[in-house]
Parts: sequence; structure tokens; C-alpha cells
Amino acid sequence: MTDSTPTATPERPAELPAQSPPVDPAATAAAAKSPGHHGAAPAAGRLSFWRGDSGEGARRNLGLIGVLVVLVVIGIATRPDLYGNSSWVWDNILTILKLASVVGVVTVGMTFVIIGGGIDLSVGAIVALAGVWATTLATQSYGAGGMIFTALAVGLGVGLVNGLLVSYGKLVPFIATLAMMVAARGLAAEISDKQTQVSGNSVINGIASTSPLGIPLLVYILAAVVVAGWVLLNRTTFGRRTVAVGGNPEAARLAGINVRRHTVLLYALSGLCCGIAAIMLTAQANSAQAAMANLYELDAIAAAIIGGTLLSGGRGTIVGSLLGVIIFSTITNLFAINGLSTEAQNMVKGGIIVAAVLIQQLQFRSFTQFLGRNRLTTT
Repeated sequence: MTDSTPTATPERPAELPAQSPPVDPAATAAAAKSPGHHGAAPAAGRLSFWRGDSGEGARRNLGLIGVLVVLVVIGIATRPDLYGNSSWVWDNILTILKLASVVGVVTVGMTFVIIGGGIDLSVGAIVALAGVWATTLATQSYGAGGMIFTALAVGLGVGLVNGLLVSYGKLVPFIATLAMMVAARGLAAEISDKQTQVSGNSVINGIASTSPLGIPLLVYILAAVVVAGWVLLNRTTFGRRTVAVGGNPEAARLAGINVRRHTVLLYALSGLCCGIAAIMLTAQANSAQAAMANLYELDAIAAAIIGGTLLSGGRGTIVGSLLGVIIFSTITNLFAINGLSTEAQNMVKGGIIVAAVLIQQLQFRSFTQFLGRNRLTTT
């Protein structure tokens, strides 16, 4: 009797064992979505937004909104007499937004720079220089248009210089912008002769006092800059290149992005935002001086960081940065209505930054993990 099992010889290879038929991905996906399928695929699909990177920005923003809610509760508990008046509450909300408007515009530009892997310590000095230059007697003689053009041109020009020093001069952004901060403050003091320059233009001064539909014009300007920044970051090639440059400059260069030119544009954008902020701040004070916008760079950086922008670059959101600015403005307002000192306010601000980051990184991550486990168990 002969063995029917095939043997391998040089002339005749052994037969391969039987294989299962290929799996159709479309059929598998359809089965996973069917009502009778009891696997974990539906739960994973429904939770992919919250558990994945796409939901990280939403989780961070929810954490910041939670901080705002806590601040409002503290305000109600400490001053129930004020929060019991609905008209006062509305006026106070507008006051907070108006207080956040100037720093908010600066923060939008700062967010782009940090996402692109840089830092700009000169934003406050650029605001002061643009404001002083726009309120000189020579500039005011050209009217409101001349003052606005001067402020924007000065901000854009100084931002370009920062970008050139960082990109083509190969200076560390911290050093380049620190030097610009000192130089711009000095130039502003030289131009103004260390005096406060009064704005005599009624159009410029009216920007802070005008309230279309009961909302200050400064808030409209902030909203316009935020919307423009959001569209630029999330819906344009410029925004995608910004994230790529900040995440990995060498990979971005190999992908065909002109990293040096793009970095220059980022600092120019930050300077342009400073020029807009200079007009807004000048309108609020009806004047400009070399000491204006002091420490705005720290407020802008802190607001961007607690809003989810990585200090190392490659990630950030405009909405998160805006919420960070509003949190700081709410803290300032809360301390003002309670008559507390600035020193205590600064200490609480530092604690709020730490608390916001912890809420974003720990609490919501744990919540989404619990939600994922619970959904998988029930399905």
C-alpha cells in the first residue's frame, strides 16, 4: 500500500495546506455595524473622537470652561448682592470681554508663533512702540487712517525683523525677541521723550467708547481677529505648514516647506496683531507711552499654554488661547469686585494655571477612559 501524502522533491514541491478565503474589509465593516454584531467595534467607533487625538482639543476646552464656571461660582458666593442683579451681570460680562480684547489679539499672534516652534518676548514692547509712533504729532496730522496705518506698519516691520533674526540670523528665538523687547522699549521712550502722548483724534478715541448693538467695538475687533486666526490655522495651507514646522522642522523642510520664510511670516503675523492691539489700547487710554502693555508677553504666553498650545511647538488652538485670556480677565475682575490686592491675584493666577493644566491632562483623560471601559462593558 502506498502513502497518498505528497512528498517534496526537486521536481515536485509539496502542496501547500489549505488556506481560509480572503477577508472582505467591506463585509467585515458591514457586519460590525449590523444590529446582531456584539463585538467592540461600535463602541470603539463612537468613542474614537473622545479617546483619540481629534478630541483632545475639545477635552482641553471643556476643562477651561470648567475653570470659568468655578470662577463664576466663587463670584456668586463672595458677592451675591452684585450677581443677583441681572443688568449688572451683563455689564460685567462686557467689562470682562473688553478687558480681554487687547491681550486676546496679542495672544492670537503669539499662538501662531508658539505652534510654529518659536517664542516672542517682544510683543508688549511692540505694542508700546506702535502706539507711541502712531500718536506722534506728525502721525496724528494724517488723521485716523494715518495713525492706524502707522501702528500696523510698525508692528509688521518689527515682527519681520524678529523673523529675519531668528530664521536667517540663526538666533535663538528667546534671545532675539528679548533683545527686541529692550530695543523697542528704548526706541519708544526716545520717540516720546519719556512723556505720555495724548491722542487728539476723535475717531481713534471713539473705538473704545463705541458700542454697536450694546456690545463694545473692541469686542467685535477681538472676535474678528479670533475668527480670522481660527480660519488661518485650521482651514488653510498656511496653518498646516505652521503645525508641520513646529512639530518637526527638518521633516517639514524635506516635505518642500520653506521653513525660514514661513518662520519670518509667523513673526510678522505676531507683529501685525501687536499693531492692532496698539490702536485698541491707545483708544482705551486716549494716549500712548513707552511703558504701556507692560508684561503683555507673559499674559499672552500663559494664556496660550493653558489653552493647549505646546511650548515646544506643533500643537495649539485659537479657541483654547481665547479661553485662557478670558480666564485671566475673569480672575482680574473677580479680585477687583472683592477689593483684593494685586499680589494675591498673581498668586491665584499661578494656581489657576496649574489647576487648568491638571484638569486638562488628568481629570478628562481619566473620565474618557472610564467612559470607554463602561461602554465596552455594556456592549
